[in-house]
Amino acid sequence: MVQTCTIFVFVPNTVRHRYIIKASIFHKVLYRQCLLLLLLLLLLLVVVVVVVVVVVVAVVVVVVVVVVVVVVVVVVVVVVVEVVVEVVVVVVVVVVVVVVVVVVVVVVFCYFQMTKLALEGVVIQVDVFCCC
Repeated sequence: MVQTCTIFVFVPNTVRHRYIIKASIFHKVLYRQCLLLLLLLLLLLVVVVVVVVVVVVAVVVVVVVVVVVVVVVVVVVVVVVEVVVEVVVVVVVVVVVVVVVVVVVVVVFCYFQMTKLALEGVVIQVDVFCCC
């Protein structure tokens, strides 16, 4: 970068005058500052890219974890519901079978008791209500 600057040059003690020199010079300090600024901007760009990549990776990881958790919860709920339904069906079937067996046993027992009483000649009184 070319810049016109005013430089103060101090001549050795033998000459007690100060000379003002105008010249077109390549400003090294400005060049170094620009280079440093470019390096800082490059570093900032790298930091921004790294932060964006980290944020994107974090979002992807969170989404994957949420999806996995939802899938696991749904599978667990489906399995639990299926197991509960199977258990309820088994319990209902067992209860129905037990009730049927108890009813059959009671009916058979009562039938045999009535038959035994009838064979022994015991009179059974049955009240019949009729509408006249």
